[in-house]
Amino acid sequence: MQALTRVIRLESGIRNIILSNPSKRNALSLAMLESLHKDIQREKEDARVIILSAEGDVFSSGHNLKELTSTEGSSHHTRVFEMCNELMGLVQNVPVPVLAQVRGLATAAGCQLVASCDIAVAADTARFATPGVKVGLFCSTPGVALGRSVPRKIAMKMLLTGEPISAQEAYLHGLVSAVVPEADLEKETVALARKISDSSHSVLSFGKACFNKQMKLDREEAYRLAGNAMVDNLRFHDAQEGIQAFVEKRKPKWSHTTNTVHG
Repeated sequence: MQALTRVIRLESGIRNIILSNPSKRNALSLAMLESLHKDIQREKEDARVIILSAEGDVFSSGHNLKELTSTEGSSHHTRVFEMCNELMGLVQNVPVPVLAQVRGLATAAGCQLVASCDIAVAADTARFATPGVKVGLFCSTPGVALGRSVPRKIAMKMLLTGEPISAQEAYLHGLVSAVVPEADLEKETVALARKISDSSHSVLSFGKACFNKQMKLDREEAYRLAGNAMVDNLRFHDAQEGIQAFVEKRKPKWSHTTNTVHG
């Protein structure tokens, strides 16, 4: 059986997990969802940054509609969406920054995957859509991630019309972090990953978790949580090392373990 994903291990702890089924437009079939989930779980232990990219001209066309016909049955449908929810949750909860590197079209659950990543870098030719309404299947689960990435009325326009938006529109509305020439996409994404990997792994992990937690709270509660997090962060070995390195005008020497507490 053909592998649906593959992993390239780059320097500085960067892992590029590649959707590798271009003949099927990198559809998020149940098997593809399981493969991505397995890869992320395996690589998170040693990775400092994870990049999600894809082979071919389509980042991902979303769910494989052949798996969603009545002949497959509700139990299979339930498993597909449970696995999809698990994967999207893992992308946000994994203690490693996750970057999407988007070339071509990202639709439905493919758009959801981009929206779920911490950062997304898109080629200037990329497009994004949630077109389920056109086949009678409203993009309800993609709407969860989309609605938390772009303004409500933009999300509803995409969900209700199914029409694609350009990479530049996606950038203006906050779905992607940067738009670069297609020829420079890989170079620019890896360069960004290298910048991130230069920081302390324990601090990045801690900070990602704190950011996601406070986003669910009202302002007063968010500040309380974040203030406590700053105090806790100061107990990290890497926090004290970083502050001391700044005072001494030298490059910090980060620890190789996560959540190392000072003293």
